[in-house]
Amino acid sequence: MLKTLLAIIGMTILPVCAQDWPDPDWLIDATVSDWQAVDSYAFAQRNPGDRSGIRTDALLIIRDGRIIHERYSTPTTAKTAHLTWSVSKSVLATVLGVVQGEGRFQLQDPVSRYYAPMQAHPEVRMADLLHWASGLQWQEDYEYAPLKSSVVAMLYTRGRNDMAAYAAARSAVDKPGQRFLYSSGDSNLLAAALRGMLDAGAYADYPWQALFAPLGIDSAVWERDGAGSLVGSSYLYLSARDLARIGLLMQREGRWKLRQLLPASWIAFNRTLFTPAQALPGEANPGGHWWLNQPLAGQARPWPDVPPDTYAALGHWGQALYIVPTHKLVIVRYGDDRDGSYSHNELLKRVLAALPGEGT
Repeated sequence: MLKTLLAIIGMTILPVCAQDWPDPDWLIDATVSDWQAVDSYAFAQRNPGDRSGIRTDALLIIRDGRIIHERYSTPTTAKTAHLTWSVSKSVLATVLGVVQGEGRFQLQDPVSRYYAPMQAHPEVRMADLLHWASGLQWQEDYEYAPLKSSVVAMLYTRGRNDMAAYAAARSAVDKPGQRFLYSSGDSNLLAAALRGMLDAGAYADYPWQALFAPLGIDSAVWERDGAGSLVGSSYLYLSARDLARIGLLMQREGRWKLRQLLPASWIAFNRTLFTPAQALPGEANPGGHWWLNQPLAGQARPWPDVPPDTYAALGHWGQALYIVPTHKLVIVRYGDDRDGSYSHNELLKRVLAALPGEGT
């Protein structure tokens, strides 16, 4: 009877596994007690008036479903819904994974099927947007070229009332799918396309109904633009503990307790390297709207001291959600970095070194 009921409501039933889940909150494992090398790097003493150096607001480390280390810098606390910046993009991709599992779209579908302004670019597919490879002209700089910046114009000036429409109006400079060009515009086109996949009136609550509520997330705030579309590129706020729930979902291959919330094929897409790309110094290489510790041809791994299966959601000023499947690790790091001195590799290397018997 239970299996029949679950089948009716679309829930895949899985074998019961002896695993820890945050239900309702995370369990604590204090086995590892020496975090001095990690904290001395992440939480170096800082002058409130000095914006240089490594400025960590939150560090949360989960191993196999339990918190093993947690620390915050005032005023951030465990309950603070912190701005995630471009970590929002990977969370948007996770929402789209639920949609794809419901059979509402396929990766090869033209974006114009779901968002009419993209009829000006009929060859752009959903997969192209998820690879940041729409072929549309874009300039992502913030501080260093604000007068030429597409993202500044989209978020703050002439594009702010309808961000997806602003992105769709860019001219095509490459054939879709042929070149990686990091673009918050591509992500906001995905957020607008999401509306076209859903029943009328379902859009506003969909991320909560489809993803946040099943995971027990209650801190989420997601801003919208003047057209009512989610700012999928940038403006999701989550507490560190709630963002870690998304990390645990990914680390456990899209499964949450007894439910396969994301298709295994979607996780595989997220974690597949997009090869028509260029390396981003100090960062990682693109997958399906996630960032991978996999090398491009002829290049080294972006994070050489970290397992190659590591992947992440990354955001402006040092926001990060890392998943290290080899070690069943989920790590959330929120920051306020302004000068580029923070190193993903260095933090992750120190975390692994603090765990007895672990390593790359």
